[in-house]
Amino acid sequence: MTRVALAFSGGLDTTVCVPLLEEEYGYDDVIGVTVDVGQPAAEFDEAEETADALGLEHYVVDAREEFAQLCLESVRANATYQGYPLGTALARPVIAEAILEVAEEQDCTGIAHGCTGKGNDQLRFEAVWRSSDLEVIAPVRELGLTREWEQEYAAERDLPVEGGSGGDWSIDTNIWSRSVEGDALEDPNYVPPTEIYEWTDNPSDETEEIEITFENGYPVAVDGEEYEPVALIEYLNELAGSYGVGRTDMMEDRMLGLKVRENYEHPGATTLLNAHEALEGLVLTQEERQFKQQIDQQWSQKGYEGLIDAPLVGALEGFIDETQQRVTGTVTIRFEGGQARPVARDSTFAAYSAEHASFDTETVGKIKQEDATGVAKYHGFQRRLANEAIAANAADEDDE
Repeated sequence: MTRVALAFSGGLDTTVCVPLLEEEYGYDDVIGVTVDVGQPAAEFDEAEETADALGLEHYVVDAREEFAQLCLESVRANATYQGYPLGTALARPVIAEAILEVAEEQDCTGIAHGCTGKGNDQLRFEAVWRSSDLEVIAPVRELGLTREWEQEYAAERDLPVEGGSGGDWSIDTNIWSRSVEGDALEDPNYVPPTEIYEWTDNPSDETEEIEITFENGYPVAVDGEEYEPVALIEYLNELAGSYGVGRTDMMEDRMLGLKVRENYEHPGATTLLNAHEALEGLVLTQEERQFKQQIDQQWSQKGYEGLIDAPLVGALEGFIDETQQRVTGTVTIRFEGGQARPVARDSTFAAYSAEHASFDTETVGKIKQEDATGVAKYHGFQRRLANEAIAANAADEDDE
């Protein structure tokens, strides 16, 4: 008997994939796998109810702790893509690995997803799965299905989907971010209603300050109270979200070259990333900060591509680990006007001296202010020579 494991959400795409895998691909048995990376409870209820209605053998895997740890690794790398924290991108490899484990445990010969051929997720899932010996199947992509065709197919087969749409927006949620796209949002000139937001309130005049503690680049406590990764992220999502922190409305460049309108909510992620970068600014040298920007950009790009296990990432993390040994201390964040703004930072590793930087002291340690005169004379010397040569040559041409 041939079996295939399907990444299963209970939505339209994955629901229609169940009969298609049997009828179009000849599989004797389909099993559904849903992976928990922090979705709302209602999504698991929907998946379970749909699986029961289909008579589908259904597995649920809790991967929240693994995913939360990866999110905190992304904080150490200041990971963003085109300005927003990576959420869906980091979740996909975690989900793919969990589904692959179930597929292998259940002696499946195939593994499938319901992604289209236009998005990023097909690439992120398959980057993991194609390292196995299982056949990789993508019915929606391979059969060229449209949402309209799927809705008609679901109606004809009396498949258990609510009208075949599940709502106006296409929403993806995990503990790190919530993305909203589709329908009217596909128009870049459309102003989205506030109803698309669930994690963030509209910013108000209220403010609050909190202190976040870091150890080796990892956030570990808020206002002195220690939290495990999942609880820490969930707590900051609720708190920062209540001040309207972490909304992004952008035109995103996908891996296949398409430009798409995306709306994101990421209050906890924004808070932690802002705090971490502020602490790095205190403890890292100028050269480290400049070079780490290149490291962070490469880490973020691989994270966006779903290639977080690439050898390059391991090499990048060698540098990140070295620098993060000193990213230990506290950062005070003020929530105001929809922002999570660092307003204070402290660390025993600070590469900073208030006495040296002060305008009220005459010297910088053993260095006298007049010692800077020689530096000032040399500063820009090559530029002056170049400009003199340019001017001289221009004058010669005018004389001719």
